[in-house]
Amino acid sequence: MTASVIFSTYNSEDWLEKTIIGFSVQTFKDFEIIIADDGSREATKVLIDRLRAEISIPIIHVWQEDNGFQKSQILNKAIIASTADYLIFTDGDCIPRADFVQVHIDYREQGYFLSGGYYKLPMDISKAITKEDIIAQNCFNLNWLKSQGLKSSGKNIKFIASGISAKILNFITPTNASWNGHNSSGWKRDLVDVNGFNQEMQYGGQDRELGERLFNKGLKSKQIRYSAICVHLDHKRGYVNKETWKKNYDIRANTRKNKVIKTPIGIDSNI
Repeated sequence: MTASVIFSTYNSEDWLEKTIIGFSVQTFKDFEIIIADDGSREATKVLIDRLRAEISIPIIHVWQEDNGFQKSQILNKAIIASTADYLIFTDGDCIPRADFVQVHIDYREQGYFLSGGYYKLPMDISKAITKEDIIAQNCFNLNWLKSQGLKSSGKNIKFIASGISAKILNFITPTNASWNGHNSSGWKRDLVDVNGFNQEMQYGGQDRELGERLFNKGLKSKQIRYSAICVHLDHKRGYVNKETWKKNYDIRANTRKNKVIKTPIGIDSNI
């Protein structure tokens, strides 16, 4: 396989199905899907088994017992399970546009990781998107989205930028090219060298901290937020709390101050 696409999930079968359907219609086909499952119920396994028989893209289901929000750990386990040299990361609530994987493959380069973004949809449109809409790419068509009630916004330019205009927007955007868990990619060797995600961190910046260690290792980043497009399906975040944010902020501050490259609790704790 040229690439492994890794994304996490937890008890969200409707959104997970839409994400998998999005990857089933990619223009680039030589990749595998690795689902990093942070303790979902049996219904998630049943869904994955059904879709595995319906689509041509290989699906690997990596599951761990539910022990609270342990996304960093299950992502590290997914990295171990991957068979490709290049890894693309997103989330199980993000539908990729049909050229999503192709863009990551086209922009990859030794010594770099890629930084993309997402377009956050409201709940009503998230629910309205059907399998047929994903196959027809309606959920990336601005006119269709507006017909579903999408409000006008400068962010809507993501749906109409392409080619040279997308490259120009990638270049001039003030947004930092950080590691974003919903849309980033890099070489497996580099991720293993920094020991993957810091498993001391729960929700809140664990993806950014990984990127900061990749920078400390000497990597650079490329901005592809207007080229690699995915839409984020709305959901609640019951796992957010101030204590976790404070702990994660302190870890990130230490990573930057002390130029930490390899996290002490990461991939190697799962081998």
